[in-house]
Amino acid sequence: MPEIYISVDVETDGPIPGANSMLSLGAVAFAPSREQLGSFSINLVELSGAAPDPKTAEWWATQLEAWKAARTDPQPPLPAMRRFAQWVKAMCEIAGPGVKPVFVGYPAGFDFLFVYWYLIKLTGESPFSFSALDIKTYAAAVLGCEFREVNKQRLKRFREPNLPHTHVAIDDALEQGYLFLNLKAERDRLAEHT
Repeated sequence: MPEIYISVDVETDGPIPGANSMLSLGAVAFAPSREQLGSFSINLVELSGAAPDPKTAEWWATQLEAWKAARTDPQPPLPAMRRFAQWVKAMCEIAGPGVKPVFVGYPAGFDFLFVYWYLIKLTGESPFSFSALDIKTYAAAVLGCEFREVNKQRLKRFREPNLPHTHVAIDDALEQGYLFLNLKAERDRLAEHT
């Protein structure tokens, strides 16, 4: 089945959806050929009844530029997630008939948790179904090392030097998308030699 990769990054005000809110969502769609198909970025209004986590609020106090970016023009969560789901479906249509999206995150266990919860809670469906790829897990498999051995130093050669990690959702989605694609290219290179 043909697929595209949707690199997603979220910024939140705490560790769990529902109790805490997703503040911003950035996504970049890539074809397996590395072609960038499109990007999506939106800031969200906090959930009614949710509250910021104190430890996360302390961290945000050290990231003032990223905080400002995450709080510019926030949109209500329901229309925001509808727009995101429609965008994912549109990216699949651009890529061709029968194409399915794969959510790519770092860590997917965090980003997918928020995105999936928001999609199901607010729209009743997820265009990803349960398809989420964790870049750190993927790197451990490609590099033949243990999961906990995957760190910044080990991944340095796979990062694009001109794409910094800014904690602005769309910037980080682009940065980690290319990290994944570079790891995928390494996997393909290694497969040719076996």
